[in-house]
Amino acid sequence: MTNLGDPKKTRKKYDTPSHPWQGDRITEEKALSKEYGLHNKKEIWRMETKLKNFKDQVKALASRIDEQSKLEQKQLVDRLVSLGLMKASDPMDIILGLTNKDMFERRLQTVLVRKGLARTMKQSRQFITHGHVMVYKKKITFPSYIVGLKEEALIEFMPTSTLSKDDHPERIIKEVSKEKIVKKEGKKEEAPPTFSEEEIKQLEEKGAIEKKKAAEEKEQKEKEAKETSKQKLAVPEKPGFSDKKATKKEDTSKQKFAGPEKQGFSDKKQVKKE
Repeated sequence: MTNLGDPKKTRKKYDTPSHPWQGDRITEEKALSKEYGLHNKKEIWRMETKLKNFKDQVKALASRIDEQSKLEQKQLVDRLVSLGLMKASDPMDIILGLTNKDMFERRLQTVLVRKGLARTMKQSRQFITHGHVMVYKKKITFPSYIVGLKEEALIEFMPTSTLSKDDHPERIIKEVSKEKIVKKEGKKEEAPPTFSEEEIKQLEEKGAIEKKKAAEEKEQKEKEAKETSKQKLAVPEKPGFSDKKATKKEDTSKQKFAGPEKQGFSDKKQVKKE
């Protein structure tokens, strides 16, 4: 049996902040992640540690005078020049003035947008992670790849990808917004019309007359609505039905007031009269 040995222990390639709750740092990280389309805070910390390592090397070499320090200094300058972070004629102190934005501008995700191969940072990240982008004839699938000056001109889409065509709809950048902005700038705001006192009085009189007419029309409509509602509620009576009710009522009233007559009472009255 062959002894393959223990697997290599993976270590973090970034340093976390000293304190988790720092307001200024949190706001700065939010702005960076929004501007450069970052996925999480680790991408920011990774770029910060790389920049910090460059600055630490400069500080360590500043206190040394031997030949090895000169060789290391030259190697550091050549590396930063190749990455586009400084020029060959710049002094070493300029490295200490580099910011996080200088590092993010050299990421492949940002370079794609700056070259016009993608519309937004989000789209450029999608192109890279889906394997559409090629740098120096090598497929790169991670957006945090630091692009050198020589490699910047060799960024292109994979020949097997549909995005390699110039007329692909996702590569066409619309310029309609610029034309709209120019038209809006060309237009001048017109001043509101001015009226004399007589014209203002005439307009007020017209407005009052129109208001009266509108009020009268409303009243007429309300009256018509009330009449129609009354007509709907009024139920038509059947013919002869009211006459029958009246006769019934008369009969019942007579029966109530007409008491029972005693026998012989009417005959006595007739005899007396005679």
